[in-house]
Amino acid sequence: MTLREWEQKRRLSHRVTILKAVAHPVRLCVIAALAAAPKHVNALAEELEVPQAIISQQLRILRMSKVVDVERKNGLAVYHLAEVHLRDLLKCMDRCCAV
Repeated sequence: MTLREWEQKRRLSHRVTILKAVAHPVRLCVIAALAAAPKHVNALAEELEVPQAIISQQLRILRMSKVVDVERKNGLAVYHLAEVHLRDLLKCMDRCCAV
């Protein structure tokens, strides 16, 4: 396998990982909320009206997929998009789903 083929395969694998990560209703809502601004778990749970435990579970999946990242601020874990281009994907999905 050439270096170019290996790089193409790696990019394809990363795209699949991102699409799998966003292919869940709660995770997609979390991504949309984080696209607006970084937030901590409780703020996400309140905004999305989803139990904090479920938000934490979905954030773990998003972190493992390298879609979101976390920073500690004043003792709170504040989450933000690691893949900033997901904002563009959300806009694209909005346009595609406009009926």
